[in-house]
Amino acid sequence: MQNILLIFIVTYTVVHLMMSAVLFLYSRYKVEYLAPAWITSIFGIGGCISIPFILHYEGKEFGILHPYMLMLLVASSFLQSLQPLSIAMPGYLQWGRMWRYATPALTVLSIYALGLLMDSEPVVLQNFSDIPEKLLQSDILLRVACLGVSIYYIVNIFRLPHLLIKHTQVPRYVKAYGSAIGIVATYYVVATIFFSMINILIYLGLFTLLNMYIFFRTLETMAIHLPKPAIEQVQEAPTQEWIAEVEKEDFNQANKQRFNRMEFFMQQKKEWTDNTFGRDRLCEATGINRHLMLQCLRSQGYNNIHDYINSYRINALKQKIRSGEIRTANESVIVGFGSGKTARNCFERMEDQSLDDYIKEKGPKA
Repeated sequence: MQNILLIFIVTYTVVHLMMSAVLFLYSRYKVEYLAPAWITSIFGIGGCISIPFILHYEGKEFGILHPYMLMLLVASSFLQSLQPLSIAMPGYLQWGRMWRYATPALTVLSIYALGLLMDSEPVVLQNFSDIPEKLLQSDILLRVACLGVSIYYIVNIFRLPHLLIKHTQVPRYVKAYGSAIGIVATYYVVATIFFSMINILIYLGLFTLLNMYIFFRTLETMAIHLPKPAIEQVQEAPTQEWIAEVEKEDFNQANKQRFNRMEFFMQQKKEWTDNTFGRDRLCEATGINRHLMLQCLRSQGYNNIHDYINSYRINALKQKIRSGEIRTANESVIVGFGSGKTARNCFERMEDQSLDDYIKEKGPKA
C-alpha cells in the first residue's frame, strides 16, 4: 500500500507542478492566470513535502480526526475555495480581502503548529466514544475548530461560483467545477474523520483529474481569445496537384496552400451564409480531408473548423451591424447563424463581448 500511495503522490506532484509552470508562463501575458498558478504550485509543493513522510509511513492507522489530516483539510479547503474564482493573490487591492478570508485558517493552523513546536503529543481517538471524556482538552477543541473552519470553506466552494456567475463574467464551466470540487472536498472530510488509505487514494485521483480539467479549460479559453489572422483575399485557388508538389519540399507551405484553397472557396462561394453549412460540406467542397483541414487551420491560428466557419459569419455580422443592415440579434440569421441565441453565444465566446452591447455600440445611432 505504501508503494501505491507513493506512486499516487508522485503523479499528483508532477502533474500539479507541470500545470503551475505552464500557468506561470501564461500569467506573464494575462494576470488572471497568476492566482491559479500560485494555488496549483502550492498543491505541487505540498506533494513534494509529503513524499518523505510517506517513505517513513509504516501502515499505522491514524484513528479518527487526526490533527495532521485536519491541518491538511483546512489548508486544502481554503485553497480550493479560491481556485475557481481566479482571485489575483499578488494584486494590491486583493491583499486585504485575502488576509481577512484566510484569518480563520491561519489562526487554527498557527495554534496547531505552535503546539507541535512545543512537542505537544496529540490525543489519539480510536472511535467516537472516546470524544466525550476528552472533549474539554485543548487538542480536541482545536480539532473541532479545524473541522468547523474546513466546513466553512467547503460551503464557499459550492456557494461562491454560483453567486459570482450572476454578477460577473465567470465562465459556466467554473460553476460546474465548483460543485464537483466541493463534492470531492466533502469526500475528503469523510476520509479525515474515518481514516482509510483507500479513501485517500480515491481523493487524490479525483482531485488531480478535476484540477487537470480546469487547467485544460483555462488554456482552451485562452486559445479561443488569441488574435485571429486577418482575412486576406485569395484570387486563385491552389490545385490539389500543386499542393501535393509543394508538400514534397515544405510541409508548412503545403498547409498554407491548403488554407488558401479553403479561403478561396469561403470568399467566392459564401456557402457559410447557409446555417446548415458545416465541416463536412467544407471538406467535400475543397477536397481536403478532416484531419488535414484541422491541421492547416491550427497552423494558421484557428482553434477548430467550426470556429473558422463562424469567423466568417462574425465578420459579416459586424459589417452589417455597422452598416445598419442588422439591428437586432435575431436578424443575424442572414449571415448563417441558426438563431439569435446561437449568434449571441458564438459572438460572446469568440469576441469576448456581448452581441447586444456590440450592436448598441457600433450600430447606427437613431
